[in-house]
Amino acid sequence: MWRRLRALIVKELLAVLRDRRSRFILIGPPLLQIFLFSYAATLDVTNIQMGVLNRDAGRWSAEFLERIDGAPAFRRIINFTSQQQVAEAINNRRVVAVLEFNPDFSRDISAGRQAQAQLLLDGRRSNAAQIIAGYLTTIASDISRDISVSLSGETASEPRTPIASRYWFNPNLDDFWYIVPSLMGTLALLLSLVVTGQSVARERELGTFDQLMVSPLRVTEILIGKTLPPLIIGLVQISAFLCVAVFFFQVPFRGSLVLLYLGAIFFLASTIGVGLFISSLSQTQQQAFLGAFLFTAPAILLSGFATPVENMPGWLQVITMADPLRHFLVIVRGVFLKGMPAIDVAANILPLCLIAIFTLTTAGWLFRSRIE
Repeated sequence: MWRRLRALIVKELLAVLRDRRSRFILIGPPLLQIFLFSYAATLDVTNIQMGVLNRDAGRWSAEFLERIDGAPAFRRIINFTSQQQVAEAINNRRVVAVLEFNPDFSRDISAGRQAQAQLLLDGRRSNAAQIIAGYLTTIASDISRDISVSLSGETASEPRTPIASRYWFNPNLDDFWYIVPSLMGTLALLLSLVVTGQSVARERELGTFDQLMVSPLRVTEILIGKTLPPLIIGLVQISAFLCVAVFFFQVPFRGSLVLLYLGAIFFLASTIGVGLFISSLSQTQQQAFLGAFLFTAPAILLSGFATPVENMPGWLQVITMADPLRHFLVIVRGVFLKGMPAIDVAANILPLCLIAIFTLTTAGWLFRSRIE
């Protein structure tokens, strides 16, 4: 059995790694992608170009604008003189937000009355608009505190806010600490599906699949032979991603390397099972590629990569349980940032194991049906 299985594994590895370009495609582009996506997929909003319609000539509106100009997130402030200019700037996407001060803004503050400034936001970019609103709310709170100190005559050294914030696991709220481990799972999913999804479909196009099915190899041996090569390639890729995350992006690794690789093995087994299932249903490599794409897009969206799973409707959260990427992202983020204990890793490995058993068994049944 081992001799037959070894021959099949060698054949599969040679089919993927037979030339220099194939080897480069499996390693080069993924490493390039983890560099590019780590910078492009940031959740921060920076280089903000903001508009201001200031009808107030007093001290406090000028103070507000100075603090906005000094904030690192804001790149440029554009001054407008009319509502028409404001509307045109937002319509043409020149600015995401416009802050408007009425003529009595500073006078109301000096008189001890409540003063308000109007903030106009571009709802077409809702996420950026909400984050910018949060930035400006923070600046407004700081100014309100200073106004209170100025009007009451209290010393600025007196504590005004009894709450001190401390962020666990990511003290500086560094996006790279969140994005890079998540990209490890996302890119590993894409690559394993591409490599595995083409496997059976390629053999059908070349006419060697029927020869494989009538060979002395049993269906179980064929499954193992087609699972191990992409599993090995996937582990090499994850090792490369791990080195980039730790040594280039300086993401702290607080957990167990053994637990991370254990989770990676079951994750890759589940995605390879999905790839073999798709490939066994496809007659051509083009169909296999489209099938892999149809699975990949919802898998990434439902994984919690961009939006927390907890924010999704209850019925959709149940569907996400069938998504291998969801469980692996919990493992890789937990192992990296908080040293997730083995029992929690095992709780996420269990659904990965069930997904792998189901998909690989179904793929084997489809292989067997080709014989019968």
